[in-house]
Amino acid sequence: MQTIRIKPPSSGETEGPRQHPGRDLLPLLAGAATVIGGVGAVLALADVDSPLRAPFTLFFLLAAPSAAIAAALRGLEPLGRAVASLAGAVALNMLVAQGMLAVHRWSVRGGIAAVTALSSLILLLVLARRLRRRTANEGAT
Repeated sequence: MQTIRIKPPSSGETEGPRQHPGRDLLPLLAGAATVIGGVGAVLALADVDSPLRAPFTLFFLLAAPSAAIAAALRGLEPLGRAVASLAGAVALNMLVAQGMLAVHRWSVRGGIAAVTALSSLILLLVLARRLRRRTANEGAT
């Protein structure tokens, strides 16, 4: 059997980087938001009668386009980025609703699907732009 002893660092050694206790909170909140938004979309698409359906669906309709637009606005300050992405999410939802009303094809499922498709398209365009920029930088060196 082996005994492992931990000796304190000498006075000349520096400690490694300290981690803040709340550092892992942001990924946890992002995961919780993803789950809540996904549950809201599924509840709306499946037409399930639940008291959580309306708030979770509203959260999805605001969070999905907002996250995609925030990814595109990477260079802004955090507060400006949050305000702009939330305003963009509201504008996207209004455009989807107006377009569906204009063609007389209003449906909740269609609206959820359209917002999901447009949010995914925005996010894919952002990811494609970053990938293209990365490959161009690697080719230049």
